[in-house]
Amino acid sequence: MRVKLFSRGGDAAATPTTAADAEDRAAGKGRPTPSRKEAEAARKQTLRISSDPKEAKRQAKARAAEERQVARAGLMAGDERYLPARDQGPVRGFVRDFIDSRWAAAELFLPLALIVLLVGFLPFPGIAGYVSMAWMALTLFIIVDTTLLMFRMNRELKRRWPAPSERKGTTLYAVMRVLQLRRLRLPPPRVRPGGKPVKPKQPKPAKSA
Repeated sequence: MRVKLFSRGGDAAATPTTAADAEDRAAGKGRPTPSRKEAEAARKQTLRISSDPKEAKRQAKARAAEERQVARAGLMAGDERYLPARDQGPVRGFVRDFIDSRWAAAELFLPLALIVLLVGFLPFPGIAGYVSMAWMALTLFIIVDTTLLMFRMNRELKRRWPAPSERKGTTLYAVMRVLQLRRLRLPPPRVRPGGKPVKPKQPKPAKSA
């Protein structure tokens, strides 16, 4: 009698009692069985997608735009999760802070190059000659100043990260950053010239209704 009762109990335990349990068992043992709440959330998410191809495409574009906005905000805030691969890691972060904390003559390269280009269109050969000489002298000064800056940076990098593999590509990375205008650098500078930290921008208070 006990054996019979035990066999009935075993059969009842092996038989799914609800449709949700049957679906859970059909999912297999290769992955954790989702809870009923998770399954309902997945079903609701599926129902939110419109069956209309145009509407579904519009929803996909809206979601992609929202994701780009979040990523952009994370990049501007310096959140490591949203930085491009070339900007991630403590070594690249140190290079950015080292460059941003010092004034460099290379920051003037792009605006001065634009000025020289515009002067070249003026119908005054004498002025253009003087500008060309000044440009050559400034270019030489920028090269010397940038070389000294890279030397000091690499010396500090070797002290902090002795392995050459950890410092791979840092010199080119630093040169490309120092040539950019400070306001256009991405990720944005975390320090000002002199080493003072940049104060984060406070969000604007919401207007009361």
